Amino acid sequence: MCCSSRPWRAMTTGAARKLAMAIGCAVVLAALSAPMPAFAQFGGSGSPLAPSGPTPTPSPTPVPTMINSDISSGATVLNQGSRILERLGDQASGGPGAAERNNPGGGGAPAAAEPLRVRTWSEIYGVSATTSAQGDFFGDKRKTWGGTAGIGATLLAGVNVGLSVDQSRTNIDVPLAFQSATLDFTQFAFTASVDKGPWTWALALVRGIGNVNSMRDTGFGNATANYGAQLVGALTELSYYWTFNQSRIVPKAGLEYVRSTTDAFQEVGGLNPVMAGAASLERSRALIGAEIGHYWIVDQKVFDLSGYGKFVDNFSQNASSVLETLGLQTISVQGIVESQYGADAGASASLNLTNAIRVYLNYDGKFRSNLQSHQGTAGVQFRW
Repeated sequence: MCCSSRPWRAMTTGAARKLAMAIGCAVVLAALSAPMPAFAQFGGSGSPLAPSGPTPTPSPTPVPTMINSDISSGATVLNQGSRILERLGDQASGGPGAAERNNPGGGGAPAAAEPLRVRTWSEIYGVSATTSAQGDFFGDKRKTWGGTAGIGATLLAGVNVGLSVDQSRTNIDVPLAFQSATLDFTQFAFTASVDKGPWTWALALVRGIGNVNSMRDTGFGNATANYGAQLVGALTELSYYWTFNQSRIVPKAGLEYVRSTTDAFQEVGGLNPVMAGAASLERSRALIGAEIGHYWIVDQKVFDLSGYGKFVDNFSQNASSVLETLGLQTISVQGIVESQYGADAGASASLNLTNAIRVYLNYDGKFRSNLQSHQGTAGVQFRW
């Protein structure tokens, strides 16, 4: 007995106090980590912490990422409208197309006595774009394939009009949210331009309608939805066509307005399908830049190279919130917008095979702090 108690006699007072404190802390931590009775966790009437009034029953809150693909689809519609407007503006105010209206024989050819009367064109294109995460939006990757066909005419000397139709399909992937969508979109556009010496004023109007098919992996099957999308937009641009020898510089400035809407929808299938309200996006931007080009005449064929750069100021952007409903819970998810400032840049190669046929390749890039887009276009133009 005396042998077993000898270590306690040898222990100092300070060491005993430390041991007692350690044991006390262990007891407190064990008490705090132990599960509370059910009535105490939910503030039941038997709990001393229960509120005096009735306590609402907790219910699950929907995850904001459930409609990432819807938010991405609305932004895709908006950018599709900007793409065709700016493409039509470039055709009207710069490049070989503008020169041919006043010089139908092509670069280096003498001006014709009669103005160019009719021209048609067709294009195929592909676009690859990525958008960075913003708020509740996880970011996306988009790939678009499409084609454009149009017809234009010179009504009077220096007065030109055109009509075109654009059909495209965009595959949208939001990998971090396990969502995807396809957007089938059709756009109808009207263009007009007036040439006065080296000055050109151009106008483009667009109306688009389409359909979105979305898919969300819920872990217990896919939740799908089908809903409509619409677009209206306008672009006005003023340019000055300055030539020297076989080169040109075309400063230009423009204003663009685009508005897109997506319809409300109800998912079907999967676990906890959600309902989302209609959404809208609108953007007003200013574009200021210049095109630089040069052509060569080889074997009676005209080969033209050009490049351009634009400063972009999205001076007004409005993205509505989207209401997402799951059961009795409704939350508001904010739409996404571009950064205010950015740049556009591109290049073009054009070859006049004859006085009536021209083929061309274009690259167009959009660079924002939260968006990157790259487009390649191949086209052919006939005129008579």
